Amino acid sequence: MTTNFKHTSVLLRETIDNLNVKDNGLYVDATFGGGGHARYLLSKLNNGILVGFDQDNYAINAAKDNFYDYLSDNHQPHLIMVHDNFSHVTENLNKLGFNDGIDGIYYDLGVSSPQFDQPDRGFSYRFDARLDMRMNQEQELDAYQVVNSYSQSQLADILYQYGDEKFSRQIARKIVQRRQQKPIETTFELVELIKEAIPAAKRRTGGHPAKKSFQAIRVEVNHELDSLKASLQEAIELLKPGGRISVITFQSHEDKIVKKIFKQNSEVEVPRGIPVIPDNLKPKLKLVNRKPILATASELADNNRSHSAKLRVAEKL
Repeated sequence: MTTNFKHTSVLLRETIDNLNVKDNGLYVDATFGGGGHARYLLSKLNNGILVGFDQDNYAINAAKDNFYDYLSDNHQPHLIMVHDNFSHVTENLNKLGFNDGIDGIYYDLGVSSPQFDQPDRGFSYRFDARLDMRMNQEQELDAYQVVNSYSQSQLADILYQYGDEKFSRQIARKIVQRRQQKPIETTFELVELIKEAIPAAKRRTGGHPAKKSFQAIRVEVNHELDSLKASLQEAIELLKPGGRISVITFQSHEDKIVKKIFKQNSEVEVPRGIPVIPDNLKPKLKLVNRKPILATASELADNNRSHSAKLRVAEKL
């Protein structure tokens, strides 16, 4: 039995091949999703173990079907699934008894195609559904609460910072005005008032007028950027010497975070007069690629999602 979870993995070989996979190593898939990257990595393992993280119940259940053999206790290589956010990677690995570090970890950030394509999840402006956008269906905060309870200034800041929405103030003002009459309950209700807040001439350029706002609200609901910062710092500490980390981003905000954290951990500022660099000042990482790896022309033609993808890789020293 297989659960239908169609998702085309971006930069598949580049992400996994750059990990320099050891056939008996311990690896972490921080964003399991449909398991495309995982299946390729498992093909490179012999007696190794892959720990897959996902906070989405649907992805966890799909993995139980689609990776049934690998989840068997006596199967080698072996897959272990963890239902949790990747910001808790250290805690979960300790619970599993993996206390000696990992050989590699990779992230495929953003929302998976099945999440967008399930109308009732409320991620997409293409379907009418209750405002939700939770990647973890068990968490309390959802898009309905953000839209109907955040202050006008909070909403404007979120739309601008997480969505680069030029009309963030106008949209926030329109949201607050509308919800004073009745709560904003559905995606289509939100889409219509966003359209009303943006000048007609601007609505005809740059794609769907609600795209940036929906992205921003989703990032806030799932605390995506804070979780990424926390997880990357944990991942760097978890890596064994020679272990590698691969991160695929799709938004400029994500890429800036990855680039900044990699840079902070790969450079060293030595105070004047110190002939030998002390261990606490030595860099933890070296950059495998100084410029991000982008999709090839053939992948760009086959997978539209790959157009905004950037891959950065670093190695633990």
